[in-house]
Amino acid sequence: MTSAPKAALRPFLPADVAVLAQIFQASIEELTGDDYSEAQRAAWGARADDDTAFGARLARNLTLVATMAGSPVGFASLRGTDHIEMLYVHPDAAGQGVGALLYDALEKLAAARKAARLVADVSDTAEEFFRRRGFQPQRRNSVPLGDEWLATTTMEKRLTSNDQGR
Repeated sequence: MTSAPKAALRPFLPADVAVLAQIFQASIEELTGDDYSEAQRAAWGARADDDTAFGARLARNLTLVATMAGSPVGFASLRGTDHIEMLYVHPDAAGQGVGALLYDALEKLAAARKAARLVADVSDTAEEFFRRRGFQPQRRNSVPLGDEWLATTTMEKRLTSNDQGR
């Protein structure tokens, strides 16, 4: 009986930019069609058209890459101590625990950095993923991308209970 390859994590490397841009665009194109129009998905995906700018965005944050059989299949970025900037999984690897692996690692890193909470501005497609991990919606947003607007939700999860004594 053959089992699917197990996902592993490693740090982002500058050589990853092109393949992570492809994962970003494929994830948007193939996984968000029920929630966003074709024009919205095209405007969103275009954020990775410029490899230099996309690579700088990844490098500015603590970015982890998920691999299967040595090939990147997803990535996630933590900005500062408590903001999940990006979490994308290639459609071919969706539903195989890659997103959960990436999220769990970011939560552990945030906790190690003494973050009291995690915040993420999530697509309508990703909202249920974050709810299952204990996030609560805080507010709805309209994000301008070129000539399009994308609806997102800011969600938050408390990591510590340092509220005693208040």
